[in-house]
Amino acid sequence: MSKQAILASVAEPNLKSDLPVIKPGDTVRAHVKVREGGKERIQIFEGLAIAVKNGGIAKNVTLRKISNGVGVERTLLLHSPNVEKFEVLRHGKVRRAKLYYIRGKVGKAARIAEKR
Repeated sequence: MSKQAILASVAEPNLKSDLPVIKPGDTVRAHVKVREGGKERIQIFEGLAIAVKNGGIAKNVTLRKISNGVGVERTLLLHSPNVEKFEVLRHGKVRRAKLYYIRGKVGKAARIAEKR
């Protein structure tokens, strides 16, 4: 048995099946579990998907939002047990896979048109 097959067999039970298709340019709402002390709650992080990296169980998405005038980015693993669910709110019309140029834009210039 090859290393790839062993890794795949270990990762398979942990893969989530109810994930939406997330593409760069989409506005995504992520429900993340946050532990504070002995309590656990759900915190919502809503932002623009500026990068999606595929890699089986290690698939992740980088979300960016502006909070109090400061850009905040968060990279979330799609199959992580700490993320309860993802919701795609809008699909953006983009022509590239990585939207890192958005980091340099402010206000209306940072908007992305919605797919019709």
